[in-house]
Amino acid sequence: MRPANIVTSVADVLAGIAIACVLSSTFFEVWPSALLLCISTACLYGGGIVFNDVFDADLDKIERPERAIPSGRVSLQEATILGMVLLGAGIILALISSQTSGIFAAAISVCALVYNKWGKHHPFFGPLNMGMCRGLNLLLGISIIAGAVAHWYVLAIAPVAYIFSITMTSRGEVHGGNKTNLYIAAFLYAAVIGFITYFSYTNNRLLWSLVFLLPFAWMIFKPLLKAIQEPIGKNIGKAVKAGVISLILMDASWAVTFSSILPAIVIACLLPVSMWLSKTFAVT
Repeated sequence: MRPANIVTSVADVLAGIAIACVLSSTFFEVWPSALLLCISTACLYGGGIVFNDVFDADLDKIERPERAIPSGRVSLQEATILGMVLLGAGIILALISSQTSGIFAAAISVCALVYNKWGKHHPFFGPLNMGMCRGLNLLLGISIIAGAVAHWYVLAIAPVAYIFSITMTSRGEVHGGNKTNLYIAAFLYAAVIGFITYFSYTNNRLLWSLVFLLPFAWMIFKPLLKAIQEPIGKNIGKAVKAGVISLILMDASWAVTFSSILPAIVIACLLPVSMWLSKTFAVT
């Protein structure tokens, strides 16, 4: 289920909630629905990852025999049931919050299954497919306020582009990668940072945003530049891991750009939790 990654999906939803609350309620007045959506996204992400291992079971016997299914710790049937329960729970919890949230949760489930079964095998549409999952996850958080999605849907471009670059980079994790993909990832990373900076500047929140954007940039570019210098599997794996976990800082910068410093700090506090979990559980 990749617990460290699940924490980053919760950060996405919290960022979306912070963005949506610009329109009406404050961040802490919507906590019942916020809690539902946080648990929902945790279920959706966990279910999607479980099905990733279900569909990759035969390939993992060769490339990653240490994973739960090929190692024999979990049967294929048990994993399939778990994945179905998690995705179903994620959709139901989101529906309890609102019909719009339920639709986004269902869309995330569909995108995750499409990626696991077909998308991951395509060099362009696979990364785009995975990016859409994260973009929809941000919108899941924004959907906490009726009508907010119509105002802020364009913000989903950032996680789509960011995850596109990470997914494209991860393709070289097992056998090593090519520098072209890594250079494209670096360009997209810079574009995402510029995108967030634009909104923080127009909202007169640039200085607060930089508190999170600068360490975010350092965390993602340091391992990526090392991977560019030596594109071997080990270095690429570290770049991918850093990219996934650093999503929390990107989400914190969204929160402070559209809300206040307090929600951003709450989100940023998830970073050490994710990093701690990544020491025990696989990220990629």
